[in-house]
Amino acid sequence: MDIINYSASYKLLALARGHPYERDAYAALLSGLEEFDVCHVEQPVAQRVLGPAAAEEFDAIVCYDMPGVDFTSADAPQLLSPSARFRENYLDMLDAGVGMVYLHHAIAAWPAWPAYAEIVGGRFHYRPATLRDRQWPDSGYCHQVNHRISKLRDHPVTQGIPDSFEMTDELYLCPVFEDDVIPLLASDYCFEDDHFYSAASAVGGTMYSREGWTHPKGSHFVGWVKRQGNSPIVYLQGGDDGAAMSNKYFRQLVHNAVRWVSSEAAHAWARSNST
Repeated sequence: MDIINYSASYKLLALARGHPYERDAYAALLSGLEEFDVCHVEQPVAQRVLGPAAAEEFDAIVCYDMPGVDFTSADAPQLLSPSARFRENYLDMLDAGVGMVYLHHAIAAWPAWPAYAEIVGGRFHYRPATLRDRQWPDSGYCHQVNHRISKLRDHPVTQGIPDSFEMTDELYLCPVFEDDVIPLLASDYCFEDDHFYSAASAVGGTMYSREGWTHPKGSHFVGWVKRQGNSPIVYLQGGDDGAAMSNKYFRQLVHNAVRWVSSEAAHAWARSNST
């Protein structure tokens, strides 16, 4: 919506940029949240907004952004660390308590900041990296996968979603901290390296290649909830392009996620699990 909805009951901050994306499709994905005034901010300006004040200003934040990866450097992709001040502000924001929804390539953001992977529940690698003291190869991707997503449990995020549904989207083969998340959705796709392509090869100019590349078997989880500090968190792996974002069930999942993380019930759950 182009106008500011001053009478809206809730306020949503929607972040993007760092990875190519369809702006109109992303805006349309969030347009059905009538009770929210949606404020779109792109990276790197978004970094100035994220901090404890954002937890007071906004009821939820949707992250469809991917800062921290420089594809223009001579040694691309160059991994950039956020400033110490940004890291402190971000963690203080989560301790203050704000609903967070991470979508698709947001799992690849800030790869040089280990705490970010812990917040989201995993990490997509554009180049080999160390994560939790384990060496990982670059991650895998596969575009235009027609797969079936199954609902693993009843939850406010999956309310109104059928037990299974089909979706065409890009999928990732990357580390997921399965023991640290509550899984909500799983894909029937084969998460093994012979069904994916090397992200490092793609960045290097060779798309759809797995020559000389191997990767450990990956997780079937494509949606989960967790918490960080006092903040309820949802990650949904879907949403690569306009067709994926227009899938009615994915759209419902995103809307459910935004509404849930904004709720007092979600915040009470996050606080009750805080240490």
